[in-house]
Amino acid sequence: MPVYEYVALDLRGRKKKGLLEAETLSHAQRKLRTQQVYPVKLREVKERKETHLISEIFKNWFSRVSLREITALTRQLSTLIGAGLPLVTSLDVLVSQTSENRLRKVLAQLKDSINEGNSLTHSLSQFPMIFNHFYVNMVKAGELSGALPLVLERLAEYLERQEILRSKIRSALAYPTLMFFIGFAVLFFLVSFVVPNITRIFQDTHQRLPVFSLMLISVSGFLEKYWWVLLAAFAGAIVFVQSYLRTNQGRRIWDEGKIKIPILGPVFEQIYLARFSRTLGTLLQSDVPLLQALEITRPVINNEVFSEIIRKAVTEVEEGRSLAEAISKNGRFPPLVLEMIAVGEQSGALEKMLFRTADALEREVEMKISVFTSLLEPVMILIMGFVVGFIVISILLPIFEMNQLVR
Repeated sequence: MPVYEYVALDLRGRKKKGLLEAETLSHAQRKLRTQQVYPVKLREVKERKETHLISEIFKNWFSRVSLREITALTRQLSTLIGAGLPLVTSLDVLVSQTSENRLRKVLAQLKDSINEGNSLTHSLSQFPMIFNHFYVNMVKAGELSGALPLVLERLAEYLERQEILRSKIRSALAYPTLMFFIGFAVLFFLVSFVVPNITRIFQDTHQRLPVFSLMLISVSGFLEKYWWVLLAAFAGAIVFVQSYLRTNQGRRIWDEGKIKIPILGPVFEQIYLARFSRTLGTLLQSDVPLLQALEITRPVINNEVFSEIIRKAVTEVEEGRSLAEAISKNGRFPPLVLEMIAVGEQSGALEKMLFRTADALEREVEMKISVFTSLLEPVMILIMGFVVGFIVISILLPIFEMNQLVR
């Protein structure tokens, strides 16, 4: 449905700006009049059509709404509703304050949906790519309990924690990743374009070359002629893997493989366990029943192995077993986490123990990633040094031999 941008005057002559969704221009004018505002300027917001595939990919990538923007939106909405403003008015304020174009359109559509009599939960559920299952159910709990501002505040705190953890992981991996790509690009350029020009000198002499030099000539010759084939094969492999990962079997194999990787596997497990603990604790703190909270937590963890564990745990909890007992049979939950959950169930403070568990796991994840990256950097330098050394030796050995022949 088209989105219209308007400048209007209310009954007191005050100027109002915003976005609204309507089928036609006349329908948009009628919707504004029903809100007792009279349009001075009204135009359809048209998105520029991109015909080039690469341009379309970049447009879709940069038009995503980031977790940071959703967190800020949630915090602002909590503050406005908590201050006594009606929901529609709060959304109208956010529309005028939001600079990101796509998010402004979404907020305008949310406001129109609520004006039509829908709940905030129903309106948010129309945008699953922005507001996930967990977000929608948290808002639902807030609307049902009558404590929407408080629940939104807890939701913002949860999202901020997730953003902080992601930022720390990304910042820790940024330098090694940059080193890897720069090093790979430099080596690829050397072997594909620089080395062939040097090795042609050796081939013209028709002398017998060392094994290292022959290996380098073969590799550089292949890359010089068929580098585009390798790039095409690499791009095709990425497309194939992404398509396969969208299938249930592919997703399952990928999720199992991640937690079995040496060194990194335990880190992935702790990330999933921390996400489980914090998500479940946040839901329980907002008075969501345990069984419903477990069902909501399943897709949030984003791992098929742990999702299956929780699905089985739901069945056992329904049969009367405790949560700690239900999740202890799979062997994925470490004894410390099980003990913390058991103590929380016995003391009636399960959500507090879950938060403590999440804090401990997140700290351990940060420490392990810091150690891993500190070890990864010298290993990458050694590997690059070995490859560069191989290239240098392969070039210098024939030169030394030619020098001996001249003497």
